[in-house]
Amino acid sequence: MKRSNLLILIFIALLWSDIVKAQASEESNTNYCLQCDKIKNIRLPDVRINQTEFILEPTPHCKVLGTLGSEIDFELLLPKDWNARFVMGGGSGFVGSIINIAKPSIIDGYATSGTNTGHIGHVLLADWALNNMERQLNFGHLAVHRTAVVSKEIIRQYYDSEIVYSYFWGCSRGGGQALMEAQRYPEDFDGIVAGAPGYNWAAFGAKNIQNSQVMFPNPEKLDESVFTLANIELLYSNILKQCDQLDGINDSILNDPRDCNFDYNQLPLCENNVPSENCFTTEQIEAIKVIYSALIIDDMEIYPGVTYGCENEEMGWQNWITGPTTTPLALDFPSLQFGFGTEIYKNLIFQDPNWDYSTYDFSDFSRTTNFASSYLDATSTDYSDFKDMGSKLIIYHGWNDHALSPLSTIGHYELVEDLDSDIRDYFRLFLLPGVLHCAGGPGPDQINWIEIISNWVENDIAPYRIVMSKIKNGNVVMTRPVFPYPEKAAYDGIGDPNVESSFRKDR
Repeated sequence: MKRSNLLILIFIALLWSDIVKAQASEESNTNYCLQCDKIKNIRLPDVRINQTEFILEPTPHCKVLGTLGSEIDFELLLPKDWNARFVMGGGSGFVGSIINIAKPSIIDGYATSGTNTGHIGHVLLADWALNNMERQLNFGHLAVHRTAVVSKEIIRQYYDSEIVYSYFWGCSRGGGQALMEAQRYPEDFDGIVAGAPGYNWAAFGAKNIQNSQVMFPNPEKLDESVFTLANIELLYSNILKQCDQLDGINDSILNDPRDCNFDYNQLPLCENNVPSENCFTTEQIEAIKVIYSALIIDDMEIYPGVTYGCENEEMGWQNWITGPTTTPLALDFPSLQFGFGTEIYKNLIFQDPNWDYSTYDFSDFSRTTNFASSYLDATSTDYSDFKDMGSKLIIYHGWNDHALSPLSTIGHYELVEDLDSDIRDYFRLFLLPGVLHCAGGPGPDQINWIEIISNWVENDIAPYRIVMSKIKNGNVVMTRPVFPYPEKAAYDGIGDPNVESSFRKDR
């Protein structure tokens, strides 16, 4: 046989093989699509399956949309190539739509779900909660728990197999949901990752109000902040001047902002107290001190201030504290803290849409917030049930989070440690230098948290030294190690500060 004819036969054979594989794949997908449609026949108490759809991208899977009770909407994604595991993703803000931070995990074979927590609305609005106890409880903790239980039962019936391991990952509001699950429903998940957890709503809401009072003292002129963008840049440059070199690197990242003993007396004062871009008025300096200081009520710290660093980032002080906001997320609020603080207190604490933030004196804080805290806050320090089940918990928090203070998370961890000296057997905290709220900032902020927690749960590989990455335009531009609190990384003074091998553990 001539060589040319042989090549033609090989080509035809390969082409035919591809056609056969494609037909087999198409037939397999068709069968899976029919199986997906059968989910509508699943009958569970107080559960409605509203829609099922077979989707090819990013990997073949069945999408299920359903409703629990009267208005807890959920979405469940069931991959064709299931890895026998389930991961639920948390929401953000006041949620109000189906949010699932863990949705990309479907590519790795995880079945995954998310929920709107029982209402429809904007993530920065809480008017849905006004005088509606069912919605308040759903948002507080019931919706996530019920969605987890129902998702797992649908998964079991759909695959006709038990789930081997279940996980939860959330950040911000989702981080608070994560802690709530560990505290109230320890049987739901084998491993939980809580990022920048908003777990004490009455407290951080009160701090938001205090900050808004000094930044926007006149409720009739919310477009006039005490601070300008030039003031933020000037403050930021002064902080770096005093504290950037404390960790041995001039990189605009404070390895541990608590090491910065900032001297306010070195800030330039405006002559005759006339505002200028090159100085601060006494009113502005007092406002700065409030932002960095804890809210104290009756000699008790309610919520800590923000930490030094990254003030100049767009998603730093400008959007969260001082305005003017540049993100559509803020709606018409002058700052995100203003929005969250006033919405919490109007709709969840006082049940009064006309409540005025500017006149609140915090004197009745404990009495007025006690009821809402009972279903909103995940402040218990007893994780014994979670621990006894052999489950694992990771918290991570950016050191320069201007939405939720990392100092609050440290405080929670230390209170748990006071009760249980073996805390690191099941609970570890990682603080990320130069990282803002959940992500962003000059520091490395990326890692596969699901991989970290599953390795701990399934392979008993406790996270001792994790490597965070900074990614720009698809390229890794910086890596640094992070150790479980209270340990931290220290620069060796020799290597490339953008490479993780240039750092060692230091207490």
